Amino acid sequence: MSRNADDLVRFIRDRAGPEPVELGLILGSGLGHLADTVEGVSIPYGQLPGFPHAGVSGHAPKLVIGQLEGRRVAVLGGRAHYYESGQADAMRLPLEVLRGLGAEQLILTNAAGSLDPAMRTGSLMMLRDHINFSGLNPLIGETTDARFVPMGDAYDPQMRAALARAAADSDIALPEGVYAWYSGPSFETPAEIRAIRILGADAVGMSTVPEVILGRFLGLRCAAISTITNMAAGMSDEAISHEHTKAMAPIGAAKLETVLRRFLSQG
Repeated sequence: MSRNADDLVRFIRDRAGPEPVELGLILGSGLGHLADTVEGVSIPYGQLPGFPHAGVSGHAPKLVIGQLEGRRVAVLGGRAHYYESGQADAMRLPLEVLRGLGAEQLILTNAAGSLDPAMRTGSLMMLRDHINFSGLNPLIGETTDARFVPMGDAYDPQMRAALARAAADSDIALPEGVYAWYSGPSFETPAEIRAIRILGADAVGMSTVPEVILGRFLGLRCAAISTITNMAAGMSDEAISHEHTKAMAPIGAAKLETVLRRFLSQG
């Protein structure tokens, strides 16, 4: 862990208490309100040097630590995307801080476009694997041999099984699929969508993959769920835009919140 991360961990513990965090949660579009339901301490990113700024509308840039469904969690209400700075490792410091606070598990959420005609707007998809279609990697420049991270079980099988049980108990469909990371910020072309469908992708988005790589590098067990906010380019007649994403995100986010709460309450 970097010296900056150590300093931030001490600062956060002074504010939120020394009790270790069990789980970290990164919120995507439409889920920002979940951080407001945590019973604990909220720290704006602006008070945490090195944390991302509010670069994307629809995200709430704050760290909240406290109790959610009986579990001590650290909720990151906003993330940095590669397309904001050209840095694939933009979330390294926040994830180092999560690890330093004691988190052993990380759940990531995102908004994604569907490549499956049966997976419509408002659906959820749990990631079983990903395709790094961007070709970028947040560990480029890391000098230790720890950079050679195995990614065979990037999305932890036990966590996926527990999330699947939580969804089934809530009567919410949660199919598994492959997520393709596209750098953004422009949306994909129909030809690019056809290409990644051939490669085996079920959904596409502009986040999550670099965070999972970093999470595994730091020893975090990871799981991720997409809320489907649109059909990908060429898959339907709907107009794709960031405003459309923000408008559609709450539809799936309500289901996702139910699943996450059930998962946490089941321990």
